[in-house]
Amino acid sequence: MRVFFLMLLLANLLFLAWATWIAPPAPPAGLATPSTPDRRGIRLLRESPLSRELPSAGAQGAGEPPSAQCVSAGPFLERAQAELAGVQLQRLGFTSRLRASTDEIRVGQWVRVPNLATAEDAANALAALKAAGLADAEIVHENPSANTVSLGVFAEASRAAEVGEIARRAGFTPEISERTRRADVFWLDVDRRENGSLPGLDALQPEAAAGAPPLELRACPASGTPAG
Repeated sequence: MRVFFLMLLLANLLFLAWATWIAPPAPPAGLATPSTPDRRGIRLLRESPLSRELPSAGAQGAGEPPSAQCVSAGPFLERAQAELAGVQLQRLGFTSRLRASTDEIRVGQWVRVPNLATAEDAANALAALKAAGLADAEIVHENPSANTVSLGVFAEASRAAEVGEIARRAGFTPEISERTRRADVFWLDVDRRENGSLPGLDALQPEAAAGAPPLELRACPASGTPAG
């Protein structure tokens, strides 16, 4: 009996020593347990570095200029063309206003061989370029473009690049630049629809006449105000 008592006492002492120095302490109430994430390591999205890469919901459209509520579609060289486009926009549910303006409009890309030393050099270059297949090449006599051989003005950038490549193969260094002219044109100032949409160029492009400047969408002038 005495031996049993001593063994029981020894077992109690061993359990006390294990519970005091070896076993991990019980988690305090209110803190995360080892099986759950540490709440002190959880951050809100705005506290994370990722938040600098994501726009907040309230910031959507904050940088959008007021004029984006209205876009100008054009330019149209003829009033009738603009009016036809206005009818098409009305069918699509857009409100638009016709506006006359005088603007620099794009004609196309001008390909030329400039800065030839003398009129004789220009004549020799013209002959060589015509022999290379550029039958429409001609000398520009007006200052300050004297001694320049013009290879044409092209509405399509791909055609301008093709002509420039032919001139390079013929041994020249052509230049390509935008060609514009000042003209009286018409624009359609178009308001957003109730659902916030704006028209695309595909709604207007069929009304563009051959040889007309390419149509574009730009913000309405500051004086433009939405209708109604």
